[in-house]
Amino acid sequence: MDALFLNVLDSTIRLSVPLIFAALAGLYSERSGIFDISLEGKMLIAAFASASAAAVTGSAYYGLLAGVLAAVAFALVHGLASITYRGNQIVSGVAINFIAAGLAIILGGAWFAQGGRTPPLSGAQRFGEITLPGAGALSGVPVLGPLYSGVVSGQNLLVYLAFAMVPVSWWVLFRTRFGLRLRAVGENPAAVDTAGVSVPWLRYRAVIICGVLTGFAGTYIAIAQAAGFNRDMTAGKGFIALAALIFAKWKPVPVMFACLLFGFLDAFAIRAQNITLPLIGQVPPQAIQALPYVLTVVLLAGFIGKAIPPKAGGVPYVKER
Repeated sequence: MDALFLNVLDSTIRLSVPLIFAALAGLYSERSGIFDISLEGKMLIAAFASASAAAVTGSAYYGLLAGVLAAVAFALVHGLASITYRGNQIVSGVAINFIAAGLAIILGGAWFAQGGRTPPLSGAQRFGEITLPGAGALSGVPVLGPLYSGVVSGQNLLVYLAFAMVPVSWWVLFRTRFGLRLRAVGENPAAVDTAGVSVPWLRYRAVIICGVLTGFAGTYIAIAQAAGFNRDMTAGKGFIALAALIFAKWKPVPVMFACLLFGFLDAFAIRAQNITLPLIGQVPPQAIQALPYVLTVVLLAGFIGKAIPPKAGGVPYVKER
């Protein structure tokens, strides 16, 4: 099998992982009626917290714990503003994005004195590649062998966890009582309240799940994909995940394929820096690199299909007395 094809496929998977985590995080939150444009900020603060904890403790798993806790803390702030105090969810999300970006730089500069960066990570401070059983023995099998040994095997723990979360999220949302209530509270919270279910507590649980998943996304970027935290290293992935979520109409499996599409465009942009097209000539690298963002704008502008959000999305619930 062509080595270039395998490399692009491998890069597509690796680059789509933070998008899958973040888009699934937004899925839980927005299905419950809490719009969340702070995915970017929560990913960024999780990336900083995980890289800092990994650098100090020397363990990637402590880094993951710190990243998740930081993202959950920011998620609870969004929940407090949106659910308890019934504030504007868009304003709350924007504020969290700004706070996360500023806080990471200030704390990074104060703690490590490296211009807002964390020290470079290596060894046990990062999530390493996992070789699956039989990868070496099957490598010689035509077609399936290179795919299994070169693409499926050799990924890190968070990659497998991201793809496992897709069927898990589908099962939770569409096959459990919690998922049924979560979807119902995003459509008609008054009906859920009438049935004796606490709307605020249900929404808080969705917001906490959102924080956990964005914590995984930020941790992956900082200590699995990269080797430390850098300023603005999430590079708009939270907003791309939101576009994927809308494009996929708030459904887990289409969310995965939308994120893979963005990941493929990103992988293609990396490998097609000096591409030459017939009748056009050499395409500027900046034009290739802008492809994922151009697609994001197209999707958010609503040019592809009609996406209908949960009916109660963005609307604070006020209990009638």
